[in-house]
Amino acid sequence: PVRPAPHEPGRGGPLNAALATRRLGREDIVVVAATTLAAGLAWTWLAGGGGLAMAAMMASPWSPTYLVPAFTMWALMMVAMMLPSALRMILLHAPVARQGGGATLPAGTAVFALAYVLLWGGFALLAAVAQAAPVASGALSAMELAVGDRLLAAGLLMLAAIYQVSTVKRACLDKCRSPLEFLVRGFAPGWRASLRLGLAHGVFCIGCCWALMALLFVGGGVNLAW
Repeated sequence: PVRPAPHEPGRGGPLNAALATRRLGREDIVVVAATTLAAGLAWTWLAGGGGLAMAAMMASPWSPTYLVPAFTMWALMMVAMMLPSALRMILLHAPVARQGGGATLPAGTAVFALAYVLLWGGFALLAAVAQAAPVASGALSAMELAVGDRLLAAGLLMLAAIYQVSTVKRACLDKCRSPLEFLVRGFAPGWRASLRLGLAHGVFCIGCCWALMALLFVGGGVNLAW
């Protein structure tokens, strides 16, 4: 596959210079508008008290009546919080694809973004299951989705704090801090390559954020300020 020259941060380069001066095109505006709409609707739902309906709260935590709404709640939270953070990476995918001879535009960029969202959807599914288990045992409040045991809450805070300074967190963060370098080094023509790249970005993004997401069980999963 034809690849663009690797980008070295701080040293510029033709691709970097071109991207720095480019204006948003029609496709970019559509991406920004779609992302803003999706995230805006998700935040509106959360601001409106988005959580589990009373019928779901009263159901068995392992029943579809509980798990489906729980998954939907977590999936919408992921859209609200994580999709805007990926916007820069999504916008950079198209020009990198053009430079690399990608004949996959705009489908390749759409596949890249969809793969990222689907991976966070998988995380939402795991979060729903992780929520059901402590609700069933009584360790997690069914109403507020917050742990009632102070020692358990302190343990989650300590886990997140330790992970924040771990080598795994640093390695994942390094991959997310330079979107252009990540795309240039990993790009290859074809929708399958875009799928792999979107999944890889999702993995590193989850690697950065999963411990912070676990703190929702400390502040409360339906606590908008938290």
